[in-house]
Amino acid sequence: MYLLATLLHLQKNSFEQFCINYANERLQQHFNRHLFKLEQEEYVEDGIDWAKVDFEDNQDCLSLFEKKPLGLLSLLDEESTFPNATDLTFANKLKQHLNSNSCFRGERDKGFAVRHYAGEVAYDTSGFLEKNRDLLHMDSIQLLAKCKTFLPKMFASKMLVQPDDSMSVPYRSSAADSQKLSVAMKFKGQLFQLMQRLESTTPHFIRCIKPNNLQLPAIYEQGLVLQQLKCCGVLEVVRISRSGYPTRMTHQKFARRYGFLLLEDVASQDPLSVSVAILHQFNILPEMYQVGYTKLFFRTGQIGKLEDTRNRTLHGILRVQSCFRGHQARHHARERIRGVLALQTFIRGEKARQIYSSLLRKHRAAVILQSNLRCWLARRYFINVRKASVIIQSGIRGSLVRRCNGNIDLINVLREFESKQEAEGDQILIKASVLAELQRRILKAEATVREKEEENETLHQRLQQYENRWLEYEQKMKAMEEMWQKQMRSLQSSLSVAKKSLALHETPRMSDSSVDQSWESNGNHVSSGSQLVPRTGGREMSAGLSVIGRLAEEFEQRSQVFADDAKFLVEVKSGQADASLNPDMELRRLKHNFDSWKKDFSGRIRETKMILNKLGNGNESSPNSVKRKWWGRLNTSKFS
Repeated sequence: MYLLATLLHLQKNSFEQFCINYANERLQQHFNRHLFKLEQEEYVEDGIDWAKVDFEDNQDCLSLFEKKPLGLLSLLDEESTFPNATDLTFANKLKQHLNSNSCFRGERDKGFAVRHYAGEVAYDTSGFLEKNRDLLHMDSIQLLAKCKTFLPKMFASKMLVQPDDSMSVPYRSSAADSQKLSVAMKFKGQLFQLMQRLESTTPHFIRCIKPNNLQLPAIYEQGLVLQQLKCCGVLEVVRISRSGYPTRMTHQKFARRYGFLLLEDVASQDPLSVSVAILHQFNILPEMYQVGYTKLFFRTGQIGKLEDTRNRTLHGILRVQSCFRGHQARHHARERIRGVLALQTFIRGEKARQIYSSLLRKHRAAVILQSNLRCWLARRYFINVRKASVIIQSGIRGSLVRRCNGNIDLINVLREFESKQEAEGDQILIKASVLAELQRRILKAEATVREKEEENETLHQRLQQYENRWLEYEQKMKAMEEMWQKQMRSLQSSLSVAKKSLALHETPRMSDSSVDQSWESNGNHVSSGSQLVPRTGGREMSAGLSVIGRLAEEFEQRSQVFADDAKFLVEVKSGQADASLNPDMELRRLKHNFDSWKKDFSGRIRETKMILNKLGNGNESSPNSVKRKWWGRLNTSKFS
């Protein structure tokens, strides 16, 4: 809000200056109320120690303007309603009714003076009544209403219909009475409305100081400036600001705003105790604040330390909270990512397994279809070849038969003809057409015979190829059978050798045991430990014989199975047996199985031999065996 430090003071002050200075008085009163009255009333009401500051109040001047019915505005409005009133009668009425007022001074003729807050101003009443009435004749309004353009019609309608919105509530009237309101009353209503709006806001004042009366730059009149500062109350405002408490805050708000800064808990949790504890913690001097009934009052600059500490603490709290929230968010994000990855992995794995199983089923089905299709194609090819061979053979046989029959018929015809010639004795000339037909038939028969011979030769070649391939397969089968027989014979020989070696070990064991018994009966004593050795060896020998027996049985069974399989494949290959399989593939598979079994069986035979050799070596190494062999040799030498 901009406030003038001086009033509008011209050489001749008329109605306009009168209204402007009245508005300045009202604004000055608003300024005084907020900076002096309300400020000091708040200090007194809250019970703080405060020395009242005196200031110059302009309420008397405002009463001079606004008082009813003997105020300047009321008398001006009243005089404006009289048709015979003049500016002189208005001035005389003012002097008659207001001479007793300290703020009013009457002058001679049409003049009067008003003592404002910034000084005395003299006014001339010339033109006051006319300007206050500001009559607008109905003829002018009707003229505007009759215009064809939109803007004049709108002005006329506003003047005739709408109420005057610029007036305050006590001064509003209908459209018919709006013309009767004077300019002063309208101005007063607008000023009151402005003051009501200012009261609903938080005021901030800017005081304008006039540096000189000459209205020239770079000229500073100290006396004039000091007078303006005194008149407008700036000095009192400075005094109140220096000795007052510009920063104020309720106990609840102060405790709520700075309570978290306390290092220790307060026993009493009421806002006043918390506020006092905060002040003591931050070492704020007692003369720099006062505690009221409901508020805390601080001098200038005392709340800055608290605000700085509060801001730094809040910044640290926000940093900690942000770090914690960030850590928590990252932790949750990592958990979500791990969950998402696990879920994606499971879904991808499940999809891959489904795709793999589907592809595996398709592959197996394709293999089965391919094998069946190949078998079907092979059977169809074989059947077609066989049918073609039969057809070719039947065709060749039929051709040969027909050719033979044709030659026989021709010979018979010639014979009949010769017999007729001989019988009749006539020289009958054979027709040329008959001869040509016979020659044509002969040539055609010869060509057909040649074609059939070529086809027969081709079929003989293909048959020879099939026979060669069949011989190759038979040779391969014979070679494999010979190889299997050799391997079987080698396995049989190994098995027989194992049996013989086991039998050889068993025979001396029995003879030695008899000799040992006879030797023991003759008086030679053997320890009980040595007597258990042969028995134990006997049990191990019997176990070895059972293993060899099982190997022999397995060898005979396997050899019989492989021989039967090979014989069956030979029959399928030769066509003697019908089966939906590929002989070559089955033959390779049979050979692979035979090689695997042969390696396994050979390994088991070697293990059995090693076990038998260990048993034999163990018996030889024992002292009883040495004695038995020596005793056996002795007995043998005796018997020999």
